[in-house]
Amino acid sequence: MSEITKNSLEKILLQLKCHFTWNLFNEESVSYDLEDRVGNQIEFLNTEFKATMYNLLAYIKHLDGQNETALECLQQAEELIQREHADQAEIRSLVTWGNYAWVYYHMGKFSEAQDYVDKVKQTCEKFSNPYSIECPELDGEEGWTRLKCGGKHNERAKVCFEKALEEKPNNPEFSSGLAIAMYCLDEKPQTQSPVDTLKQAIELSPDSQYLKVLLALKLQKMNREAEGEPLVEEALEKAPSQTDVLRSAAKFYKTKGDLDKAIELFLRALESMPNNGYLYHQIGCCYRKKIMQMQNTEEYVANGNREKIEELRECAVDYLKKALEKELNYPLAYAELAELLAQRGQYREAEECYQRAFSKELTDTERQQLHQCYGNFQEYHMKSEDTGVQHDLEGLQISKKSAEKEKMKCQLQNTAGDQLLFNTANYWYHQGLIHKENGDVLQAVECYEKELGCLLRNAPSGIGSLFLPALELEEGSEEMGQSTHRSTPREPSNT
Repeated sequence: MSEITKNSLEKILLQLKCHFTWNLFNEESVSYDLEDRVGNQIEFLNTEFKATMYNLLAYIKHLDGQNETALECLQQAEELIQREHADQAEIRSLVTWGNYAWVYYHMGKFSEAQDYVDKVKQTCEKFSNPYSIECPELDGEEGWTRLKCGGKHNERAKVCFEKALEEKPNNPEFSSGLAIAMYCLDEKPQTQSPVDTLKQAIELSPDSQYLKVLLALKLQKMNREAEGEPLVEEALEKAPSQTDVLRSAAKFYKTKGDLDKAIELFLRALESMPNNGYLYHQIGCCYRKKIMQMQNTEEYVANGNREKIEELRECAVDYLKKALEKELNYPLAYAELAELLAQRGQYREAEECYQRAFSKELTDTERQQLHQCYGNFQEYHMKSEDTGVQHDLEGLQISKKSAEKEKMKCQLQNTAGDQLLFNTANYWYHQGLIHKENGDVLQAVECYEKELGCLLRNAPSGIGSLFLPALELEEGSEEMGQSTHRSTPREPSNT
């Protein structure tokens, strides 16, 4: 095929509605466990939804350079559509055919790509459009795909399902998709309550056990845990091996504080997904919470239970290490592991964990949290208060507003009196930063001026003598000397 024809083919391919034109992600941004989760969905989902997952799996395989395997996945999707949606086979095959065309195009097999482009064209022309059409089935396909990708895609998934429901208001598939999307977006303002949407979806799909657990989680968040728990019990009874049910039910019991039950359910899910770092991480977190629970009991205070605590800590460390070995994309897991190692006196290993975490690509929130954790580690375990303060300040300078930022601000304010070493490097700059964060601009400016004075006074060139009076130079020297004697370290935390 000539280069011109190749270019014209690409222009047509860009008009197709499929995974290659939905801008889902590139090779670098594919979630570490997405393929594992999609494969699990294929194994446990109802048959009518499997074609959607095979299409997504084909795209993932293509991004991984496995085009032949991608074609096999598309064949599976095509066969399932023919079997499960015979009355809508052509329309529901449009996404699969589009994916076929793109895969063959990337393989350099342009005639095969053209064959699938022609299939799309033949179907779309029936609706007066050569290469794409508007229909609820295609919107639903895109919605489910984006839901599985998660994160930033959830908002678009919600739009897809809303659009599909405009055409088919009581469709169980689209109602379920909208309910799940709204559940995932619950932190954002909604025009409709996620609880109402979930209840409506359950009415249309009474056999969906996953929806019932999501409703239970939402009720739990609204302090209606007792109302939600029977839903979880029912879902576990009717779908004892469905991984998404097990994961979500485990989350319910973890929040409730029934950590043994949560661990049991996560372990059952792990049987189906042995390479899933998220599950290992959650089990490790459950063991961490068990340690905290035990340390807060009167029995622990009275008897110590050191051996039991160490046994739980060993389990937590083991599962967190496994989570990171499975390429868990959660840098703060390194901080969680580091704290456990530090509690055992393994400071060098803890330091290595923190450095690995800092080397990762971090969001502003993650960086703030990491600075707070590392600051606490330096202060309470390594007894290096100066370094701890430095990291609190570094976290404070990140513009992102968060709970961690407020914690660091309070910690620094508590430290700002006689406990913050006056002769710490950049002391007045740090004080100015604290005042600036509190909105005290004039006090911040005064501190910055004092910091500038310190810099001039301590300059090796002696330039300070040209700008600062001799008396101020002497007073500054005496003040620095006196402050060394009145500074006292902070009390270590009870970790």
